[in-house]
Formats: sequence, C-alpha cells, structure tokens
Amino acid sequence: MQPVDFSQGLYGRLRQQAGNDWQDYVAHPFIHQLSRGTLPENAFRRYLMQDYLFLIHFARAWALLVSKLRTLPEMRAATASLNAIVAELPLHVGYCESWGLSEAQMMREPEAAETMNYTRYVLDIGHSGDALDLLVALLPCVAGYAEIGLRLLNAPETVLQGSPYASWIRNYGDADYLNGVRAVLGLLETVGEQRGAESRFAALSEIFTTATRLESAFWQMGLNAVHRT
Repeated sequence: MQPVDFSQGLYGRLRQQAGNDWQDYVAHPFIHQLSRGTLPENAFRRYLMQDYLFLIHFARAWALLVSKLRTLPEMRAATASLNAIVAELPLHVGYCESWGLSEAQMMREPEAAETMNYTRYVLDIGHSGDALDLLVALLPCVAGYAEIGLRLLNAPETVLQGSPYASWIRNYGDADYLNGVRAVLGLLETVGEQRGAESRFAALSEIFTTATRLESAFWQMGLNAVHRT
C-alpha cells in the first residue's frame, strides 16, 4: 500500500500555511501522552464521550457537503465518507463500552464548549460557503487523524504493548481509513480546480487554520478533564 503524502496538492499547501498551529494539533500533549500510555484515563473518557457527540454533527456536515456537490462521482465520494462515519458510530459505541461508557450515558452528556465551537463552526462554514469551503473545514479532522495515526505507529517511542490506547492508535493507521483519506484528498483537488481554489487560497487557509486550532482545543478539552471536579 502506498503511503499518504500529506505535503502535496492543495491540502499540503493549506497544511503548510497553518504552520505552528498544525504542529500544535498533531503533536499536542494529549497525543504525546496517549502515545506513551501515560494519558490519564479520565482524560480519554472525556474525549470519547465528546467525540461521540462530535461525530453526530460531523455526519451532518458531510451530508450537507453531498448536497453542495455538482456531479455524481463527487457525491459518491462524499457519501462514502458520510457512510463511514455513520457506520463508525456503532463501532465507537462498542469501543466506548469497553471503557465503561454506555451510549445512553453519552447521549445525556452535555456538549462541551469545545465540541460546540468546533462543530458549529464547520456547519456554519457549510451553510454560508460553498462545497470547497466546507471540504476545507472538514479536512483537518479527516486527514489530520491519519497523519497522527501514522506518526504514532512509526515512532519508536510509541508504546503499543499493554497500552490501553493501542487500538485507537492502530485504527487511524488502518488501510481502510487511509484509503478513505486518499479519496477525500482527491475530492479536494477536484473541487478546488472547479471552484477557483488558487484565487481563494487566503480565505481557504483561514478556514483550514481555524479548524486546526479548534482541533487542538478539542484535545485540550480532554486533558482539562484531569482537573474537573
């Protein structure tokens, strides 16, 4: 299987333009601790509960993207991502149950401010902008998790043996997940060419970097659970 080159194309340029904000996201202390198996379990449980709520809104955003695309191949590509999220939710629930979290419990959990800020930002971009704007807002999560997963799997200091976080790490370096990321990156190139990405790069970069900062805030929300009473 060919590796994913995150430095190429429109995505690579947006990622590079995000600069330190991108590095703060993919190398956040939450990820650093998770990779070494030292992340406090209550921090991870907080993340899992909010991620369940996040995925529901993320699915809504992908459904909105489908409605904004022009051709059937593009719609199929976006629908594949939507279906992957909808299919992931039961798997996410099953994984959360292994951490002592039931779906009913997660459904009752209030959304954290970080969850609302991030998901509503993406949906607002989708409603106020076009398909390219929305796709750019979605990419830090989709491709960023793949980059994080591959980084951790290839880092010699990552602890997998005996780590409670090993399956989470492996999931985002999984071949099926990476194939989905490749498809979305291809969709970004197609939509970018159609909708004048070059002339809009500054505005697209602002969207991408804002979503990246909101991703970092989501990790920090998990870490902050350590200090919750």
